[in-house]
Amino acid sequence: MQPIDQLAINTIRILSAEAVQKAKSGHPGLPMGAAPAAYALWSKFLKINPANPCWKDRDRFVLSAGHGSTLIYSLLHLFGYGLEIEDLKNFRQLGSLTPGHPEYGHTTGVEVTTGPLGQGIANAVGFAWAESYLASRFNKPGFEIVDHFTYALCGDGCLMEGISAEAASLAGTLGLGKLILLYDSNNITIEGSTGIAFREDALKRFDAYGWHVQRVDDGNDVSSISQAIESAKEEKGKPSIIEIKTIIGYGAPNKQGKASAHGEPLGADELALTKKGLGWDYEEDFFVPEEVRKHFEIISSEKALEEDKWNRLMKSYSIEHPEDFEQWNIWHESKLPLDLLTKEDFWSYEGNLATRISSEQVLNKLSNWIPNLIGGSADLAPSTKTLMKGKGDFSPEDHSGANLHFGIREHAMTAIANGMSLHGGLRPYIAGFFVFSDYMKPAIRLAAMMKLPVTYIMTHDSIGVGEDGPTHQPIEHLAALRSIPGLTVVRPCDTHETAAGWYLALTRKGPTALALSRQNLPLMPETGKGALRGAYVIKDSVKETPDIILIATGSEVQLILKAASLLKEKGVNARAISAPSLEVFEEQDESYKESILPNKVRARLAVEAGASFGWHKYTGLDGDVIGMETFGASAPADLLFKKFGFDAERVAEKAVEILKRLS
Repeated sequence: MQPIDQLAINTIRILSAEAVQKAKSGHPGLPMGAAPAAYALWSKFLKINPANPCWKDRDRFVLSAGHGSTLIYSLLHLFGYGLEIEDLKNFRQLGSLTPGHPEYGHTTGVEVTTGPLGQGIANAVGFAWAESYLASRFNKPGFEIVDHFTYALCGDGCLMEGISAEAASLAGTLGLGKLILLYDSNNITIEGSTGIAFREDALKRFDAYGWHVQRVDDGNDVSSISQAIESAKEEKGKPSIIEIKTIIGYGAPNKQGKASAHGEPLGADELALTKKGLGWDYEEDFFVPEEVRKHFEIISSEKALEEDKWNRLMKSYSIEHPEDFEQWNIWHESKLPLDLLTKEDFWSYEGNLATRISSEQVLNKLSNWIPNLIGGSADLAPSTKTLMKGKGDFSPEDHSGANLHFGIREHAMTAIANGMSLHGGLRPYIAGFFVFSDYMKPAIRLAAMMKLPVTYIMTHDSIGVGEDGPTHQPIEHLAALRSIPGLTVVRPCDTHETAAGWYLALTRKGPTALALSRQNLPLMPETGKGALRGAYVIKDSVKETPDIILIATGSEVQLILKAASLLKEKGVNARAISAPSLEVFEEQDESYKESILPNKVRARLAVEAGASFGWHKYTGLDGDVIGMETFGASAPADLLFKKFGFDAERVAEKAVEILKRLS
């Protein structure tokens, strides 16, 4: 290793430790131990152009162990991504570009928001999967326009999390050979030695998954690390993991190799001793030696030539393959290639269908109009109705299929979809039973943070699941998903509203969850594009001001329509409102919201076969909710709805009770 390499590595170490020290919080241990591996990867292998961080054929780097964020911030500064020394000094401070964990869309050069351990590995699988699929679609002989690797850096903690096992197993099955995982193996977690809870041979596990496995015994040996990365790149048929044995907090004489180096500043005295031990002879804090700065400038300028080469290739591609080039641009355009609002066929349906089947009809129309739709389910496509006809299946033998099979891996599936969305060029959807959104929620939450347009098809949405019983009947799940900022939840009442839900999913910023029924629901002439405003009147009262407002979503909309008719016979004028998406309704202007839910009408009743939590915002102190206050039971769906009060007669009775109370 050349002296400049060692000086560059120590620069990364010192900048990282100083940032944590100044913030008085953070994780110096990983950056100090993994600096040689990160330097080897970024300086010698990573195909990037800091002048154009969004270059489509760049390599992707995922810091799965996101607590070591000062590592990537130091690298982004040194490679010229626009992150300045002042930004490093403001680590973890309000409004800074260097938050405690890396945040996509906040810091240029950060490919994905990480921090919850293990999810970054699954994100990386999504990046690699997207690369493979796009390569199969667009590459031509002599025109490898999609040809990049995905690298992830993880720690012991990432490999303890179950999501990493799910994702790694799937990546090995699919043979995603352009995925390379660098495992910072330092045997330390917050509680101390990993020996208290993690003694397995991780490489044997990954070997069993079908990965190419290597081990580097000295984490400071840049040459051996580089050789291992080179070997991993040559193995195109399997994903690769390189276990790199490191010392956490390397260079800190009293803390290296100890848990105290993991999640707290070194302390001023220990930092001074670290600098002395590493031969750091510079008095100024946050200092980058001039020769190091020039070294990284040269590396970055050389890397920029790769994009120049690719741009020339793309120009020739556009001439030789003009139709494919046109599709490439369509696939990478954020706007839809057609106007669904004016496309009559998109809104035309017949028959009474379960909304999961409605979604299947909508999805297959969309798959013929939107070429880059891609997705699948957690081994439930026959039940979630999420197979695109004629689009093929992605398999280890054929990487051209748009139907994806995730196996029974809900958590990994959701984080993988995040990676696919972040990669660009694709519009991913994933599916599962709504009750298992519990397994998906951590990755849904991150998708909402990153504003990723991923669509979640969540079927079997209520006690309508029936005989499978309370283990499979969602109760609290609508409230849970509605509580996630930035997530749009749509629970449609029929095929018209299901189409509207899909339109919202494809045109809004951020992820969308479609909660769909197992049982058939009537197709209602009153429904349709009004759903695009979140809530709308589907049956109004005879009087200008209704006596009571009935609000429902999904399968319960038919109940309030019937209840309104029953109330009319009693001389009660009711307004019936379908509210498929409360998030979208909240975005409407005040005049529209007042027109739907006038403040002067205090008699209100919401009906939804889920937890009542959250509905009182709309029913007020004087209204009420018919919801689920317990878990369900195992029985045919029609019996369950009646048992728990979801029938028109009960809705009408409750409405009369509210009116009597207010009279």
